[in-house]
Amino acid sequence: MASLRLAYFVSSHGFGHAARAAAVMEGIKTFHPESHFHIFTHVPPWFFADTLGDGFTYHAYPVDTGIVQRTPWEEDLSATLALLSQRLPFPPDEVKLLSEQVCELGCQAVLCDIAPLGIAVAEKAGLPSFLIENFTWDWILEGYLDQEPQFAPLIEHFRVWFSRASYHLQTIPVCELRPCHLRTPPVSRRPKHSRAEIRAHLNIPANAPTVLITMGGIEHRYNALTALKRYPEATFIIPGSADHPTRDENLVLLPHRSGFYHPDLLFASDAVIGKVGYSTIAETYHAGIPFGYAIREHFRESASLAEFIRQNMPSVPIPTSEFLDGTWVKHLPVLLALPRRDSRSISPNGATQIASFILEQLGVSHVGAA
Repeated sequence: MASLRLAYFVSSHGFGHAARAAAVMEGIKTFHPESHFHIFTHVPPWFFADTLGDGFTYHAYPVDTGIVQRTPWEEDLSATLALLSQRLPFPPDEVKLLSEQVCELGCQAVLCDIAPLGIAVAEKAGLPSFLIENFTWDWILEGYLDQEPQFAPLIEHFRVWFSRASYHLQTIPVCELRPCHLRTPPVSRRPKHSRAEIRAHLNIPANAPTVLITMGGIEHRYNALTALKRYPEATFIIPGSADHPTRDENLVLLPHRSGFYHPDLLFASDAVIGKVGYSTIAETYHAGIPFGYAIREHFRESASLAEFIRQNMPSVPIPTSEFLDGTWVKHLPVLLALPRRDSRSISPNGATQIASFILEQLGVSHVGAA
């Protein structure tokens, strides 16, 4: 089987885009094991290594700045405007150098998880581009025009470049339905170890109700740890809550990088509590377990994600203020009483469809099933 080389431009706005990109790359490698990816991003390389192992080359590059965040819950519009104004329009010399680089690397296409610079690079290099999104930056910035009218020319710049992708792929939950070449169910990474293996490693009994508390890969100090001990019948896995792995009664406190693959922790749990984000939703959806969710109230994507959760997942909404001050623990009995979803009602992983579509468009033979 001939080797396949693909460039992947991945937004570093949170880890959700990187998680979706990692799932797509995992799917492509399953169909076509000789694939090699050149990943351009500022998301740290370990994030992709956790999913892919090897088979990729990392290029640290600011391909997409997204929205500047003051906190995981609050945007900084002035800083966003200043940063985007420095980066747009894309400098021709930068596009030319990157296009020459992807050609020298032997890449046959450019994949973009909402990083429009990759579309510009692909066009300059004469390569096909694949835009993979559940929102685009023009749509996000439109939601802030009343607060920051100077976003208008940036929105138009984004809109033009997103429209110039060779292939447009949307992944549910989609924020704005647009004409596209493919629309898929949620895209998520797959667990690497069984529920039983992970619980054995964490010393959690096989049938003990277990809840994963997550900020989507962002370090966070939680305010409800003492209150959780009032629910000794449940075990709580809390990544990013300690400097080293610690067991404190019914709390499994883990560092930000614990050595456990995040999807493994999620699929070993019976419920998830956390901040709404694409990858957390997609992985919780495919696990079929209840989700206690808090939204970023001012981020335009949040309403679409919350609506998908309400319609398709057993769930309990948690006000952001309660998530931050720790009073969300009062929702635990309701959350733990919700049933898991029957696996027959869960859509296939969209990563499989995307991988197959990309390979078909490139005329690359592929075997197996992702």
